[in-house]
Amino acid sequence: MKKETISWIIRSVVAALFIVSAIAKLYPSPYFAISTFEVKQLYSLGFSADFAPYFSRTLIGVEFALGILLLINHHLKKITIPATITLLIVFIVHLSYETFISGNSGNCGCFGELIPMTPVEAIVKNIIAVGLLFWLLKLLPSDGKSNFWILTTIILLGILSIFMLAPMKSISNTLSNSSTILNDSITTLKPATDFIYTTETVASDNDSVKLKNEKEIIVENKIDEPVAKKSGFANFFPNIDKNKKILCFFAPGCDHCQETAKQLTEMKRKDKSFPDISIIFMDEEVEKIPDFFTIAGAKYPYQVVDVISFWNVLGNSRDTPGVKYLWNGNEIKFYDGINANKFNASELKKTIKKNYSELKK
Repeated sequence: MKKETISWIIRSVVAALFIVSAIAKLYPSPYFAISTFEVKQLYSLGFSADFAPYFSRTLIGVEFALGILLLINHHLKKITIPATITLLIVFIVHLSYETFISGNSGNCGCFGELIPMTPVEAIVKNIIAVGLLFWLLKLLPSDGKSNFWILTTIILLGILSIFMLAPMKSISNTLSNSSTILNDSITTLKPATDFIYTTETVASDNDSVKLKNEKEIIVENKIDEPVAKKSGFANFFPNIDKNKKILCFFAPGCDHCQETAKQLTEMKRKDKSFPDISIIFMDEEVEKIPDFFTIAGAKYPYQVVDVISFWNVLGNSRDTPGVKYLWNGNEIKFYDGINANKFNASELKKTIKKNYSELKK
C-alpha cells in the first residue's frame, strides 16, 4: 500500500476514536454522562466542584475538535498530531494510576455509558492509538501551507458545541451531611453471631414435685440473621436498616435503570415477601421520574440527590444501575453497571431466600 493510503487509514481510525469518544460521553444524556465523567475522572484528581464542570466540557470539546482536525491538512504534523499524542499520554498515565490505586474495575468512562470499557482496556486502546500516531508522523510529509485560524475556529466551535449540548447546571441542593453519608455508605459483611440464645424456666404444675420437675432449659432460638448495624442510608430512609431491604441507585432517564426497576417490580409481584424497595435518584432529568415509575410498573419511596452526592454515595468505582441488598443494615449483595457485575434477578432471588449461615459459606 502507498504511504498516502496508509496515512489516511490511520488518520481516519484515530479521528473516529476521538469523535466517537466525545459523542459517547454525551450518552444517555449530556448532563448525566458529563457529570459521571467529572466525578470519576476529575474529582479524583482534586478538581473542585465549581471548576470541574467547565473543564470537563472544554476537554470533551477539544477531544471532538482533535478528531476533526486529524482529517484536515492544517498544521497536522506541527500541532494536531503532537497535541493528540500528548492528550493520549495524559489519559494513559491517569488510567494507570487509577488502576494501581483502585484496580481494574468499573467503566473508565472513555466512551461514556455507550461502550463500557475497563481502565486496562482503555490503556491498551490509547497505547495503540499513540503508536499509530507516531507511525503517522513518519509517513506524512512536512506541513504545507497551513491556516492557524482554521485550527482555532474548529477548537472553539467544538468546545462551544459541548457547552450548548450540556449547559451548565448549578448544584444548589448538595446535602449538608453528604460527607457523613459517604463515610458510612460502603459497608462490608462482617462476621456476626450465628445464633442468639435466650433462657426460659419451665415449672411443673405439681407443687409437691416442683423441685424435682422444675428445671432451667436453654432454648436455642435460631435467629439466623446478621446482627444489626448502620448502613449509612438512614438519612435517606429511616427504616432502611430494619429487616431485608432493596436500595437502588438510578438515574431517571437511564434505560438500564428503568429495565432494572421493571424487573424488581415483577419480582415483588410474584413474591409478596420480597424486600421493600427504595430508590436514590440522581438529580438529572428529574422530570422523567413519573415516566420512570410508569415503565417500572410501580411507585417506590425515593429521594433525589445532586450529582456529586449521588456518585459519592454510590461509589466512584460503581456505575448505574446500582442495586444493593441490605439485611439489618448489612450489605449482602451489590450489583452495579451493565458489565460483569450487572443486576441479576435470578441470582438475587436465590440470595434473598438463603439463610444468613448459608450466605457465609
